[in-house]
Formats: sequence, C-alpha cells, structure tokens
Amino acid sequence: MRFLCAILVGAILTCIGFRADAELVNGIDAIVHDSIITFKDVDDASEHIVQQLRDQYSLQPNVLRDKLTGAYKETLEELEQRKLIMHEFDTAGYNLPQSIIDEQFESYVKSKYPDRVSFTKTLQQEGITYEKARNDYRETFVVEQMRYKNISSAIMISPHKIETYYVDHKDEFKEEDQVKLRMIVLTKTPETDTTEKRKLAEEILSKLNQGASFADMATLYSQGSQAKQQGDWGWVEKTALRPELAEVAFSLKAGEKSGVIDTPEAYYIMLVEEKKEAHVQPLPDVRDQIEKLLLAKERTRLQDAWIAKLKKKTFIRSFVY
Repeated sequence: MRFLCAILVGAILTCIGFRADAELVNGIDAIVHDSIITFKDVDDASEHIVQQLRDQYSLQPNVLRDKLTGAYKETLEELEQRKLIMHEFDTAGYNLPQSIIDEQFESYVKSKYPDRVSFTKTLQQEGITYEKARNDYRETFVVEQMRYKNISSAIMISPHKIETYYVDHKDEFKEEDQVKLRMIVLTKTPETDTTEKRKLAEEILSKLNQGASFADMATLYSQGSQAKQQGDWGWVEKTALRPELAEVAFSLKAGEKSGVIDTPEAYYIMLVEEKKEAHVQPLPDVRDQIEKLLLAKERTRLQDAWIAKLKKKTFIRSFVY
C-alpha cells in the first residue's frame, strides 16, 4: 500500500513541480497547494497526545491502536487546515507587519521563560533554531487571528437561542436525588484486627452521639480519601456510592447519621447534612453552560463551512497508508 501511494504521490509532485525522489515521496502525508506535510510533521505535532494515549491504554492494545489512528488523523487534519489558512492569508492580500510579530513573539517568550538564556537552552535541547521558533509562532499567530476574523467574531448567541435550547433539552439538566454527605472510613487490610477496628468505630459513634463534631472526628480518625476535607463528600447521587452505602445514606433524613456500616473493605459512619429531591436545574443556573455549548457548536459549524470553502479554492491531497 505504501509503495502504490508513493507512486501516486510521485506523479502528483511531478505535475506541480516537485522533485519526486523516493526519500521525499515516502515521507509525505499530505500536500496543500505547494506545501508538503510529512510523516515527521504529523509525528512531531502528535507526540504529546500519543504519549498520553500509550500511558493510558498500554494494557488495551486494540483500543490503543484505534485511539492512535484517530489522533494521527486529527493531527493531520489540523495541519492541513493550518496550511490552508496560511495559503489564504498569503494570497488574499492581508497585511501583517513583521514588527507586530516580533513584538508578540517577544511577549510570548517573556511570559514562558524567566530569561533569554533559558529560552535559548530550550531551543538547543529540542534541536530548534531561533528562526524556526519565530516562524512557527508567526504561523500560529496568523492562524489564530484568521480563525477569529472568519469564525469567532461572527458568533452571537441570543438569549432566545439559549432559552429554546433549554426548553428542548430539559432532560440534559435533570438532577437525581442527592445527599450532602460526610463519611468516616476505617479501612480494613489483611493485617487489620477487625475486632479492634470495629471497637474503634463504635467508640467514634459513641462520641458523635455525645455531641462530638462529625467534621472533627472525620479529620482525626477517617482513613478515607476525603479525610483532609473533614470527611466532606459534597453532594452525591446514588450512583456515586456502593449499593449498601447508598441504601443507608438515602434512607436518612437531613441532619441524621448512620450507625456503623460493616462492608468487606471498611467500616463506615455517615452523616447526611442536607437532601435534594430529583429536579430539573433552573435556567439561570445553567444559562452559562448552555451558552458555552452553543458557542462551541456554532464555532465548529462556521469553521467547517470556512475550511470547506478554502478546500474548494486550493489543491489539497491526503494520502492514507
């Protein structure tokens, strides 16, 4: 497959005036106008996300393969879009004085590095010249400005759109029954003397019944993940708890605490501070959330339409190996 694609790329390169030697052809992922995107370009741009995926899915090879394929495709698409946008900038008569780029680049360097020496050392470690770093920054700056001009500046989400979305998608804003919960957790281990641990749990419960602060006792004794937060789990739904804990927690009234709950991994004592019944969040509480969602959708729609228009005006070819 790579060989056949290489022949096809060679023919295209010859037509548009490129030297089609084997080394060059074998490294091509896409052509946008007279710019080439190489395998290395895609590998370099996707390096960070690829490492994250390898760490996350190292024990799931099939999932990892699919995730990596998706990451490479998304990265290639982004690089193609950048080339398309830069071609549009270069041919549509836009003017961006070099002095502005230099000023912006200097501000960027100062915001990221303590001094010029640190910046220079970083470039040397990464094998990047100062000129390349500045050119890369220029491209990023131009692409961002072009996207803003052609996409973001044209977006306006009216109150009516927000209200209509809320009415049509109320199921998205449903909240189930919730309790505001504190817990004291005494964990069991193979070395644990469960009799002594149970005795401690009963002593803690006794002190709580005598008026001791649940928050203070949680800080002092709890071995759970929220001990440093005084055992505070905040608002939780049933699905956030083990079934045996959920059954007890949601049977308690606001202000009530449980007895000692014995499970295979720990002893628990719970305090329900408040309760909420299932409800639909009111519009004022979710207005900002809806606006961000609609902004993202509209930005994607406008970008897709703009990029499609640029593709019609520009020679572009991607090669799948």
